[in-house]
Amino acid sequence: MALAAALPGQPKPRYEVYAIRYATIPDFAVSGLVAGAEPSRKLDIAMMVWLVRGAGKNVLVDSGFYREQFFKQWKVKDFVRPDEAVRRAGVKPEDITDVILTHMHWDHADGMDLFPNARIWLQKEELEYYAGSAWQSRRTHGGIDPDDVLAAVRLNMLGKVGLVNGDAQEILPGIVCYTGGKHTYASQFVSVNTATGTLVLASDNMYLWENLEKHAAIAQTLDAASNLHAQDRMKELAGDAKRIVPGHDPAVMTRYKAVAEGVVRIE
Repeated sequence: MALAAALPGQPKPRYEVYAIRYATIPDFAVSGLVAGAEPSRKLDIAMMVWLVRGAGKNVLVDSGFYREQFFKQWKVKDFVRPDEAVRRAGVKPEDITDVILTHMHWDHADGMDLFPNARIWLQKEELEYYAGSAWQSRRTHGGIDPDDVLAAVRLNMLGKVGLVNGDAQEILPGIVCYTGGKHTYASQFVSVNTATGTLVLASDNMYLWENLEKHAAIAQTLDAASNLHAQDRMKELAGDAKRIVPGHDPAVMTRYKAVAEGVVRIE
C-alpha cells in the first residue's frame, strides 16, 4: 500500500484533534499502568479514541471495542458504542476515511469494522505476528482477540488495510506513525501536524501523564527500556510534554475544552 506523504516543499495540512471518551473501566489498578506504582491505588480509566480532522479527512486513531465477550470479562461503565460516540463529535461513522490502529489489543482494535468506508492502518509486523506465530504459544497473544485478528485479515483481503512498514512513516500528509513502546509486538504512536505544531497521540505507549512525569515505563510492555525510549522520543517530537496525549488518563477529559458530551478538543 503506497503511503500518501506530502510532496517536498508542499505545506502540510493542519489538523484539528479531538479525544472521544466512549466508556470507563472503574477501579483499575494503577500498578497495571505505571511500573512501580503503589498496588493499592485505583483509577477509573478512560476508554478513548481520537479524531483527527482536516484536508478532507476524518481520521480515527484507534477504534475502541463493542463485541459482547468484553462485557463479560470486564466491568464497563458509561458505554457508548464507538461509532455512536464519534457522532457526538459531528462525524458520521461512514464519513471516517481512515482508522489508525496503534496496536491490536481488544480495546483499541475491536471496533475497526464499525467504520465501513475507512482504510485501516497498522504496522505490518503487528498484523503478521498476531495473524501467525503469536498463536503458536499460549503466552504470546495476551489481550489479542481472535475476532479482531480475523476482522483485520478479512479487511486486508478486501484491500482496505494499509500496512505501515516500520518507523517514521508518513501515512497521510502531516500524520506520521512511529514504532515504539513495545506494548505489543509492534505497537505504534502517531504524530499530527496542527496549527500550533506537532501533537503526539501516544495511545498505550503511555497510559497516563504520570508515566511521563515520573519517567516510568508502562507496566504492560515487552521491553521497558524501549518504552522509556519511546517516551523520550515523544517529548522530542512534541517539544512539550503537554503536547503528548496518553491513552487512558481520565484527566484528558478535563484538561482540554469540552465541545460535546464525552468530546474534548485537544487542538
